[in-house]
Amino acid sequence: MPVKHDLLQDLGLTKEAVSKCRSENAHLNQLFIQYNEKDAEVVEAEAQEAIGVSDEVLKKLKEQRLLIKDKIAKLLNV
Repeated sequence: MPVKHDLLQDLGLTKEAVSKCRSENAHLNQLFIQYNEKDAEVVEAEAQEAIGVSDEVLKKLKEQRLLIKDKIAKLLNV
């Protein structure tokens, strides 16, 4: 069963630290929103892979999610 990606664990940050940064930086907050939306798309695609979602589509979604993660990491200096 597909599960959401734990971005905070990947970044090595606490929920509290990220919440503070998000409240102080609207662009960062928007990136987190985009990341969560893209992650939900990946999870949905993984769940539907057996019923017709191609590997190429799944790969593209994961690449898009990674690009957003990289932008977040850059803004947080991690």
